[in-house]
Amino acid sequence: LDGVTGVQTCALPILLCFLVFLAEGAMLDWSALFLKENRGVPIAWAGIGYAAFSIAMAIMRLVGDGILSRFNSRIVVITGSLLGAFGLLLAVLTPWWITALLGFIILGIGAANIVPVFFSEGGRVKGVPPAVAIPAITTLGYAGQLAGPAGLGYIAKQSSLSIALGFTAILL
Repeated sequence: LDGVTGVQTCALPILLCFLVFLAEGAMLDWSALFLKENRGVPIAWAGIGYAAFSIAMAIMRLVGDGILSRFNSRIVVITGSLLGAFGLLLAVLTPWWITALLGFIILGIGAANIVPVFFSEGGRVKGVPPAVAIPAITTLGYAGQLAGPAGLGYIAKQSSLSIALGFTAILL
Protein backbone atom coordinates (compact mmCIF):
# COMPACT_ATOMS: atom_id res chain seq x y z
CA LEU A 1 0.00 0.00 0.00
CA ASP A 2 2.96 2.31 -0.48
CA GLY A 3 1.85 5.74 -1.61
CA VAL A 4 -1.77 5.18 -0.62
CA THR A 5 -3.16 7.67 1.85
CA GLY A 6 -4.94 6.59 5.01
CA VAL A 7 -8.29 7.79 3.70
CA GLN A 8 -7.91 5.76 0.51
CA THR A 9 -6.85 2.74 2.56
CA CYS A 10 -9.92 3.18 4.76
CA ALA A 11 -12.28 3.34 1.74
CA LEU A 12 -11.95 -0.35 0.86
CA PRO A 13 -12.94 -1.69 4.30
CA ILE A 14 -15.86 0.76 4.30
CA LEU A 15 -17.11 -0.50 0.94
CA LEU A 16 -16.61 -4.15 1.84
CA CYS A 17 -18.27 -3.68 5.22
CA PHE A 18 -21.21 -2.02 3.44
CA LEU A 19 -21.55 -5.08 1.18
CA VAL A 20 -21.41 -7.62 4.01
CA PHE A 21 -23.99 -5.64 5.98
CA LEU A 22 -26.09 -5.52 2.81
CA ALA A 23 -26.10 -9.32 2.75
CA GLU A 24 -27.07 -9.39 6.44
CA GLY A 25 -29.84 -6.88 5.75
CA ALA A 26 -31.05 -9.00 2.85
CA MET A 27 -31.51 -11.92 5.22
CA LEU A 28 -33.26 -9.72 7.77
CA ASP A 29 -35.64 -8.13 5.27
CA TRP A 30 -36.06 -10.66 2.48
CA SER A 31 -35.37 -14.24 3.63
CA ALA A 32 -38.89 -14.88 4.98
CA LEU A 33 -40.55 -13.56 1.83
CA PHE A 34 -38.13 -15.55 -0.31
CA LEU A 35 -38.91 -18.79 1.53
CA LYS A 36 -42.66 -18.15 1.42
CA GLU A 37 -42.95 -16.95 -2.18
CA ASN A 38 -40.16 -18.90 -3.87
CA ARG A 39 -39.89 -22.10 -1.86
CA GLY A 40 -43.47 -22.60 -0.64
CA VAL A 41 -42.72 -22.44 3.08
CA PRO A 42 -45.90 -21.73 5.08
CA ILE A 43 -46.03 -18.17 6.39
CA ALA A 44 -45.89 -19.39 10.00
CA TRP A 45 -42.48 -20.96 9.29
CA ALA A 46 -41.04 -18.39 6.88
CA GLY A 47 -38.99 -16.71 9.61
CA ILE A 48 -36.94 -19.88 10.03
CA GLY A 49 -34.53 -18.65 7.34
CA TYR A 50 -33.48 -15.58 9.26
CA ALA A 51 -33.38 -17.54 12.51
CA ALA A 52 -31.06 -20.16 11.00
CA PHE A 53 -28.84 -17.47 9.49
CA SER A 54 -28.67 -15.58 12.80
CA ILE A 55 -27.88 -18.65 14.89
CA ALA A 56 -25.10 -19.70 12.49
CA MET A 57 -23.69 -16.18 12.58
CA ALA A 58 -23.84 -15.99 16.39
CA ILE A 59 -22.07 -19.32 16.83
CA MET A 60 -19.34 -18.34 14.38
CA ARG A 61 -18.83 -14.96 16.07
CA LEU A 62 -18.39 -16.75 19.38
CA VAL A 63 -15.56 -18.82 17.92
CA GLY A 64 -14.22 -15.95 15.79
CA ASP A 65 -11.25 -15.16 18.01
CA GLY A 66 -10.09 -18.75 17.75
CA ILE A 67 -10.42 -18.65 13.98
CA LEU A 68 -8.47 -15.39 13.77
CA SER A 69 -5.71 -16.80 15.96
CA ARG A 70 -5.26 -19.70 13.51
CA PHE A 71 -5.69 -17.80 10.24
CA ASN A 72 -4.83 -14.26 9.25
CA SER A 73 -7.56 -11.71 8.66
CA ARG A 74 -7.13 -11.78 4.88
CA ILE A 75 -7.90 -15.51 4.76
CA VAL A 76 -10.91 -15.04 7.06
CA VAL A 77 -12.33 -12.27 4.86
CA ILE A 78 -11.74 -14.02 1.52
CA THR A 79 -12.91 -17.43 2.72
CA GLY A 80 -15.89 -15.92 4.52
CA SER A 81 -16.91 -13.94 1.44
CA LEU A 82 -16.64 -16.96 -0.84
CA LEU A 83 -18.52 -19.15 1.63
CA GLY A 84 -21.23 -16.52 2.04
CA ALA A 85 -21.60 -16.12 -1.72
CA PHE A 86 -21.81 -19.90 -2.15
CA GLY A 87 -24.47 -20.15 0.55
CA LEU A 88 -26.60 -17.41 -0.92
CA LEU A 89 -26.28 -18.84 -4.43
CA LEU A 90 -27.22 -22.27 -3.07
CA ALA A 91 -30.35 -20.77 -1.50
CA VAL A 92 -31.30 -19.01 -4.72
CA LEU A 93 -30.54 -21.82 -7.15
CA THR A 94 -32.04 -24.79 -5.32
CA PRO A 95 -35.75 -25.60 -5.66
CA TRP A 96 -35.97 -27.10 -2.16
CA TRP A 97 -36.63 -25.02 0.93
CA ILE A 98 -34.44 -27.15 3.18
CA THR A 99 -31.45 -26.63 0.88
CA ALA A 100 -32.23 -22.90 0.74
CA LEU A 101 -32.21 -22.94 4.53
CA LEU A 102 -28.80 -24.65 4.44
CA GLY A 103 -27.64 -21.87 2.10
CA PHE A 104 -28.74 -19.24 4.63
CA ILE A 105 -26.79 -21.09 7.32
CA ILE A 106 -23.68 -21.20 5.13
CA LEU A 107 -24.06 -17.46 4.47
CA GLY A 108 -24.21 -16.85 8.24
CA ILE A 109 -21.11 -18.97 8.80
CA GLY A 110 -19.19 -17.18 6.07
CA ALA A 111 -20.23 -13.62 6.83
CA ALA A 112 -19.96 -13.81 10.62
CA ASN A 113 -16.35 -12.77 11.10
CA ILE A 114 -15.83 -10.46 8.14
CA VAL A 115 -17.24 -7.32 9.75
CA PRO A 116 -15.39 -7.82 13.06
CA VAL A 117 -12.15 -8.10 11.05
CA PHE A 118 -12.90 -4.79 9.31
CA PHE A 119 -13.65 -3.12 12.63
CA SER A 120 -10.33 -4.38 14.03
CA GLU A 121 -8.37 -3.44 10.93
CA GLY A 122 -9.99 0.00 10.95
CA GLY A 123 -8.18 0.73 14.18
CA ARG A 124 -4.85 0.06 12.48
CA VAL A 125 -5.18 2.14 9.29
CA LYS A 126 -2.03 4.22 8.92
CA GLY A 127 -2.64 7.93 8.70
CA VAL A 128 -6.19 7.73 10.07
CA PRO A 129 -6.82 7.88 13.82
CA PRO A 130 -8.84 4.90 15.14
CA ALA A 131 -11.38 7.39 16.52
CA VAL A 132 -12.10 8.42 12.91
CA ALA A 133 -11.65 5.14 11.01
CA ILE A 134 -13.76 2.84 13.18
CA PRO A 135 -16.83 5.12 13.31
CA ALA A 136 -16.59 5.69 9.53
CA ILE A 137 -16.44 1.95 8.83
CA THR A 138 -19.23 1.26 11.32
CA THR A 139 -21.57 4.02 10.13
CA LEU A 140 -21.25 3.34 6.43
CA GLY A 141 -21.26 -0.40 7.02
CA TYR A 142 -24.57 -0.20 8.86
CA ALA A 143 -25.88 1.97 6.02
CA GLY A 144 -25.57 -1.18 3.92
CA GLN A 145 -27.91 -2.98 6.29
CA LEU A 146 -30.42 -0.15 6.15
CA ALA A 147 -30.26 1.06 2.55
CA GLY A 148 -29.10 -2.12 0.83
CA PRO A 149 -32.32 -4.11 1.24
CA ALA A 150 -34.30 -1.21 -0.24
CA GLY A 151 -32.07 -1.36 -3.30
CA LEU A 152 -32.58 -5.10 -3.46
CA GLY A 153 -36.33 -4.50 -3.29
CA TYR A 154 -36.03 -2.25 -6.32
CA ILE A 155 -34.07 -4.92 -8.20
CA ALA A 156 -36.63 -7.55 -7.15
CA LYS A 157 -39.51 -5.39 -8.40
CA GLN A 158 -37.79 -4.98 -11.76
CA SER A 159 -36.90 -8.68 -12.06
CA SER A 160 -37.29 -11.13 -9.15
CA LEU A 161 -36.23 -11.63 -5.56
CA SER A 162 -34.04 -14.53 -6.69
CA ILE A 163 -32.12 -12.22 -9.01
CA ALA A 164 -31.77 -9.57 -6.29
CA LEU A 165 -30.38 -12.13 -3.83
CA GLY A 166 -28.15 -13.59 -6.56
CA PHE A 167 -26.81 -10.08 -7.18
CA THR A 168 -25.98 -9.88 -3.48
CA ALA A 169 -24.05 -13.15 -3.74
CA ILE A 170 -22.05 -11.74 -6.64
CA LEU A 171 -21.21 -8.65 -4.57
CA LEU A 172 -19.89 -10.91 -1.80
